Amino acid sequence: MTTALFTRTSPKRRTGRPRDHLTLGAGCVVALFVLLAVVGPLLAPHDPNAVDPLNVNAGPSAAHLLGTDDTGRDLLSRLIAGTRASLVAPAVVIAVSTTLGTLLALTAAWFGGWLDRFVSGALDIVFGFPGLIMAVLAAAVFGAGLTAPIVALSIAYLPLITRVVRSAAIKERDLPYVSALQLLGAPAARIWVRHLLPNLLPLVLVQATIGFGYALLDVAAISFLGLGSRPPDPEWGLMVSNGAPSILAGQPQQSLYAGITILIVVVAFNLLGTGLSRRLLGENA
Repeated sequence: MTTALFTRTSPKRRTGRPRDHLTLGAGCVVALFVLLAVVGPLLAPHDPNAVDPLNVNAGPSAAHLLGTDDTGRDLLSRLIAGTRASLVAPAVVIAVSTTLGTLLALTAAWFGGWLDRFVSGALDIVFGFPGLIMAVLAAAVFGAGLTAPIVALSIAYLPLITRVVRSAAIKERDLPYVSALQLLGAPAARIWVRHLLPNLLPLVLVQATIGFGYALLDVAAISFLGLGSRPPDPEWGLMVSNGAPSILAGQPQQSLYAGITILIVVVAFNLLGTGLSRRLLGENA
């Protein structure tokens, strides 16, 4: 899990069509998986949890395009149906951490002083604990399931968004138009909602997009360890874990397909976030 640091700069025109095509392709991949998360269970060719003991670890065929797992369940159906379970948890993590982090950053930047120092110190403490370790400890204390890891990861991701947004908010706060609005008697809430937040939204969107990929990896790792989703849920991280014993038997398809799916989604979100940073923030990355 890394921190992507973006600052507001003057937008620059980019003429690199290959990069634009790459961003567009990444956006299409993200849109496809979001669509699958919404209607995936309706598109699955088979019941993702239907067990067929007579068709265990079968190879690709007309009936099972990607084959079956160690209990005879259709892998394509499980990958499609598992999109919702695999994307909802990281989406909640990013939504909570981004919302709270943005509000915390605006508050610290606006009031400054001891409050800003307190927030910065608290974030430094939280940042010192790896998010995955916090999630594992939360699952160990409160029991297996995604609720405790989601809360722990939301807290762990707070510094990633708060630090970046705080720096940008301080620069925005010091611009002349903010002082002019204050002299005109505009309330702080109005300045936040109508001016600061709209100007910071591109930065927040970029951070959330890139952070989603890392959150997906963390949630998948938790499920892989058996502390997240529980069988027979067709969650991708859990599928990688369930297919691990079959790898030694020469049947790697379950872990392989689930792992490739995770990789595709993470790369797509990272490419999309990088493209948005160029378009919205004028980054040269």
